[in-house]
Amino acid sequence: MCHNGAADRLWEVIDAGGGYSRIRNVNSGLLLGIPNPTGKSGKAALAAGDDVAGALWRLLPAGPAYPDPLPVTGDTLVHDPSVVKAANGTYYLFGTHGGIRMQSSPDRTYFVRTSPALSAIPSWVSTYNKGDLWAPDVSYRDGKYWLYYAASTFGKNVSAIGLATSLTAAPGDWVDQGVVCRSQSDEDYNAIDPGLIVDRSGGWWLSFGSFWGGIQMIQIDPATGKQTSKNNTRYPLARRTATPAIEAAYIYSHGEYYYLFVSFDRCCVGIRSTYHIAVGRSSSVTGPYYDRGGVAMSDGGGTIVLSTHGHVVGPGGQMVMHETDGDLLIYHYYDGNSNGRPMLGMNHIVWDSEGWPRIN
Repeated sequence: MCHNGAADRLWEVIDAGGGYSRIRNVNSGLLLGIPNPTGKSGKAALAAGDDVAGALWRLLPAGPAYPDPLPVTGDTLVHDPSVVKAANGTYYLFGTHGGIRMQSSPDRTYFVRTSPALSAIPSWVSTYNKGDLWAPDVSYRDGKYWLYYAASTFGKNVSAIGLATSLTAAPGDWVDQGVVCRSQSDEDYNAIDPGLIVDRSGGWWLSFGSFWGGIQMIQIDPATGKQTSKNNTRYPLARRTATPAIEAAYIYSHGEYYYLFVSFDRCCVGIRSTYHIAVGRSSSVTGPYYDRGGVAMSDGGGTIVLSTHGHVVGPGGQMVMHETDGDLLIYHYYDGNSNGRPMLGMNHIVWDSEGWPRIN
């Protein structure tokens, strides 16, 4: 079963005795069953009534639903992580707060805190908050490093996305380039959580957004890193239906598809966080994106790839990074063993035979 967290995809397991269970849809009250259990069809269907043949299921242990994060040490406290490997081999980890928090690592395992990316908060940020920058997205393009970030106040959509550039990616070596896009209180979108994707034709695109109207996208001019004057279109990519809780979009190209990773539900409340990471894919960078069950992400779709397990609570704020040892999902989670501190999480991605990502 594909699951995107919507109310119509919530199921409860009812003990039927004898080691068997019935699985009932919370929304409709119908049972999950096989309409012809003695036939050759293996397709599941919803069945009404408790005595329908084929509505009994035996639940077997399958081991942990998700693997634990890869081991990291040192200063790994971070929120909304973004990682880039500099030309000198140093890994830089960027995160929310201040002038963009930074840590460095020689091996992607041991991290130490450095000074912030920006030595001074840009003056324009005061329109949106008191100097706290959010959700960085860092990448290397055309001979320099590009750092997109957001300035906002929690729970409001008076927000802006800014850009800084650097030739080295080192802390303090970033030059702010000003505002890329902004949103106001009377608009139906929120200019936060930026993510840059360069498509297979060389076009630059920036995804962003959250609770106001879901995930959006604009086209970027590679010369400036800002919205191109040739295309003022704002493309809607994804939204929730039962709840507005979607954010932290990141688009990754793999094979013949673009994969839109998003965070569902509630972040930022420690061990009470309900974040989880979902994905859909499209043959076009501007969508439409569909989940594994064929539901459009613009209609609330999204297949869950990582959720709370063990001490890993509310994983989200993700990005995907290609490395010599494979693709990595990089995210933060709230550590249930450490009073809900936001920590760096990394796992390898395995792509199955149908081209869908699985966490390894």
